[in-house]
Amino acid sequence: MTHHEACQPPADKADYFIAEMEEGQLVMHPFCQCGNLLDERYYCEKCARQCLCTDIICQDETTFRFIQDHPPFKKFRFFLANK
Repeated sequence: MTHHEACQPPADKADYFIAEMEEGQLVMHPFCQCGNLLDERYYCEKCARQCLCTDIICQDETTFRFIQDHPPFKKFRFFLANK
């Protein structure tokens, strides 16, 4: 993930996804609240805890609109990344 440095989660520090559209497909990468990229088990080695991503940080407005318009994401909070 090359743009992670520019994308910060909200101030309350929840675990989060960085979301972007790649070739017309939604791609989401999970991160711990500490900023560590998570593996497929969502376990953070740095914090030694199981993470639960509840926020989605969208890389661009197209991704933001996609997430906003899809019912499976209604239980998430989502934000547009600060570039």
